[in-house]
Amino acid sequence: MKKFLLPVLLVILGLGVGAGAGWFLQPAPQPVAEETPSEDTDTAPSPAPSSPVGADRASETLRLPGQFLIPVIGDGRIRAMVVIGLALEVVEDHDIDLDRHEARLRAALLQAMFDHSNLGGFDGVYTDGETLHAFRRTLRAIARTELGERVVLDVLITDLVRQNS
Repeated sequence: MKKFLLPVLLVILGLGVGAGAGWFLQPAPQPVAEETPSEDTDTAPSPAPSSPVGADRASETLRLPGQFLIPVIGDGRIRAMVVIGLALEVVEDHDIDLDRHEARLRAALLQAMFDHSNLGGFDGVYTDGETLHAFRRTLRAIARTELGERVVLDVLITDLVRQNS
């Protein structure tokens, strides 16, 4: 009976200590800033910084079905595989038939991903902000070429995983 009681007590003690530590170390709640409408109507709004094409329009997100699988090749062999999931941010009143355009769009995006991989884009710290920004800029240009400049607002990377072999 004593051999059974000791592990149970240790588990209960561990859960209690963990819960207590979590409660004491929780971050402080962030204050919610409420916006109050400005009563000063004489001031003109400041000019907005340059925005991407169609940024002033309402948008929706179209998730591309399936994921992209890109090999990272080095020294004549596959060193890693990268899995990428993408979504398109498009204007709300778009007329995109994804079934009709998907094959061409996926082929063009996949070629850009292969090029990015061959140039070392998935080596080292591939999730660096500037690296991903340049990569997304390339993907956005391709999507706009395939689907229309005024329709595609952005390409969103929803999944990005690298598995070394």
